[in-house]
Amino acid sequence: MRNQWRLLLLQRCKPVSDLQYKVHSSPLLPLSPIISQITPHSRTPTTHFQNPNFTRFFSSSVQSNITPTLIELYSDPYKSNEDVMLELESKTNDNNIIELFKNRGSDPEAGRLFYEWVMGKESGDFTDLRSNSCNQLLGILGANGLVKEFWGLVEVMKKKGYGVKKGASVRAMERFEKDGLEGDVQRLKDLFALGSGGDSVEKDSSRVCKVVRAVPWGEDVENKLKGMGVVYSGDLVKSVLENLGTDLNKAVIFFRWVEESGLWKHDEKTYNAIAREVAREEYLDKFWRLIDEMRAAGFDLEKGTYVRVLNQFVRKRMLKDAVELYAFAMGGNVKPSVQDCPFLLKKIATGEKLDMDLFSKVLTVYKEGENTLTNAALDSVLKSLTSVGRFNECNKILRAMEEVGFFPDENLQSKIGFQLSKNSETEEASKFLDFVEGSRTIPSYKTFGSLIEGYCLSGHLDKACDCFEKLIENGGSSYAGYALETLTNAYCSKERANEAYKLLANAVIEKEVKPWHTTYKLLISKLLDQGLFKEATDLFAPMKAHGYPPYLDPFVKYVSKTGTTDETVMFLKAMTYKKVPSTAVYLRVFKAYFKAGRHNQAQDFLSKCPRYIRNHVDVLTLFSSMKLAKGTAAPTPVAA
Repeated sequence: MRNQWRLLLLQRCKPVSDLQYKVHSSPLLPLSPIISQITPHSRTPTTHFQNPNFTRFFSSSVQSNITPTLIELYSDPYKSNEDVMLELESKTNDNNIIELFKNRGSDPEAGRLFYEWVMGKESGDFTDLRSNSCNQLLGILGANGLVKEFWGLVEVMKKKGYGVKKGASVRAMERFEKDGLEGDVQRLKDLFALGSGGDSVEKDSSRVCKVVRAVPWGEDVENKLKGMGVVYSGDLVKSVLENLGTDLNKAVIFFRWVEESGLWKHDEKTYNAIAREVAREEYLDKFWRLIDEMRAAGFDLEKGTYVRVLNQFVRKRMLKDAVELYAFAMGGNVKPSVQDCPFLLKKIATGEKLDMDLFSKVLTVYKEGENTLTNAALDSVLKSLTSVGRFNECNKILRAMEEVGFFPDENLQSKIGFQLSKNSETEEASKFLDFVEGSRTIPSYKTFGSLIEGYCLSGHLDKACDCFEKLIENGGSSYAGYALETLTNAYCSKERANEAYKLLANAVIEKEVKPWHTTYKLLISKLLDQGLFKEATDLFAPMKAHGYPPYLDPFVKYVSKTGTTDETVMFLKAMTYKKVPSTAVYLRVFKAYFKAGRHNQAQDFLSKCPRYIRNHVDVLTLFSSMKLAKGTAAPTPVAA
C-alpha cells in the first residue's frame, strides 16, 4: 500500500474523460477502475517514473511556483525509489497539497489516489497534513460521491483535532442530496450540530495565533492568552506551533511559555511539532537543544518528523546535521529505515568533497544498530561516486567498510578492479589489489581477470602482465586461461605477436598454465601474419601436450602462397603425432599450391615427400589433372 499511489500513477493513469465511476453509499465501495485493473504482475516495483501519461494526469493541477513541485519529484528519472519516498514524506504539507488539487474538483481519482496513499502510510494518519489540506481533500471526496473515503477522512480529522470547514461541507452536502443519500445528509448535519467533532481546537488555535501575532511578545500577550479561557491540549499546542511556523521566534517563545506557565506539560506530540518547525539552518542550535531535551524527557522523534527533517537537511546539503540526526534517531526506540544508511552514504559520496569522517560515522552507527551491509548497498554507493567522476576514491570507501566488518564479494571485486584499471587509475588499481590481497580472503581469479582486462583496454600491458604473474603466484594456474587469452589478444592487436608468444611459452613451460585452444589458434594466425613461421610451428608441441588438434588452415595458406618447400616440410613434421602426416594432409597442401599457381613449388615439394606419397594413386591423379589443365606446365610425376 505504501507505494500504491506512485505505482498506480505510473502504470494505469488515464485522462479523466476516459473513466466511468459508479457511486455507492455502501461502506463497501468498489475499487476504482484504475485499482481494479491492476494484476499481480503489474505490482512489480519500478525504479523510475517515466510514464508519459503521468504528466498529462497532473498537468492541470501542478503549477511551477512550487520548487520542487510534486510532479517534478515523481517524474525525475534519476531518483531511486528510496530517494523519492523520503522526499515524498516531506512534501505532504498544506502548500503542496492545495496546489496539487487546485482545479481538480471534477476528478475523483486524484483525490482517491492521494487519500489511499496517505492512509497506507506506516504511521496510519495524516502526520504532516494540516487542516487546510485535509479540508481541500475532503471537499473533493465529498463532491465526487466517495462516501466511504469522505467519512474515513472525517474520523482521522477528528483525532487530529481538525474541524470540517463550511466549503467542504457544502460541496459534500450538495452531492449527498443529489444522490439521495439521506442517511449521509443527516449524518453531516449532525456532525455540525455537534461542533464538527474538533472544531473547537481549530477555532482556539486560530484565536491564540491571532493574539500572538498581533504585537511583540510581552506581558500583555501572556495575560491575554491566560484570560482567553482556552483549555490547552496536545492537539491545540501542536496546531498553534504549526500555524506559527512562519514566525519561528514566537513559536519557540510560545512553546516555552505554555509549559512554564503551567498550562500544558509538553508530550511527544508537541515536542515533535516544534522540532519540525525549527529544523532550519538558521535555527539549528535551537533544534538540537530541543531534541536533546525531548530525549531527556523520555520522548522520541516520530517517524514522520525524522523523515521530513532528514530529507530537508539532505536537500540543503547539510550533511553533517543529517548524519547527526540519523545517529540520534538510531539511539531511540523508533529506528530509521535500513535504506537510510545507503541513502546517506550516497549523498556523502556525491557531496562537494568526500567527507570520510561522516561516511565512517554513518557506517559505525548502522553497525551498532545490529544491521548488516549488503553488496547492493556498496554497489549503489560506488555508482554514486562514478556519477560525479570520483570513482578513484573508492579505496577509501572500501577500507571504511572493512573497519565495520564488510568486504565486497567476488562479483563486486571484479567490477571495481575492472573500472579502476580501465580508467587508467593504475595507482588506485594497485592499491585495490593490495587491499584485496591483505584481506581475509584470497583474491579470486575473476578479480585478477577483470583487472587484466581493464589494463588491456587502457593499453597498460605491463600492468596486465604483473597481474597475470600475481594470479599465477596465488595458485590460479588452472584459472589463467581467460587472462592469458585476454593478454594474447591485446598484444596481437598491437602487432606484438612475438611478445605474446614469449608470454605464452613462459606461462606454459615455467608456470604449467594450460592455454585455451582459441588462444593457440589466435597466436598462430598472428605469428604467421608477421612472418614468424618458426615460432608458429613451435606451438604445435604444447598444443599436442594439451590434447588439442593441430591448427592447419593458416599454415596451409602461408606455405602455399609465400612459404618455401623446406618450410612446408618443417610444418608437416611439426604438426603430426606420427613420423609423417596422413595422405589427406599432403593432398591438401598440393591442392593449395596448385590453387595459388605455384606448380613448380608443388613439383619441388613432391620430390621431398616420402616414396609412398609420391606413388600414391590420388597424388598421381591430381598431378595428371593439373598437367591436362595447364598443358605442359606441370610434368607428370614419375613413380619411384
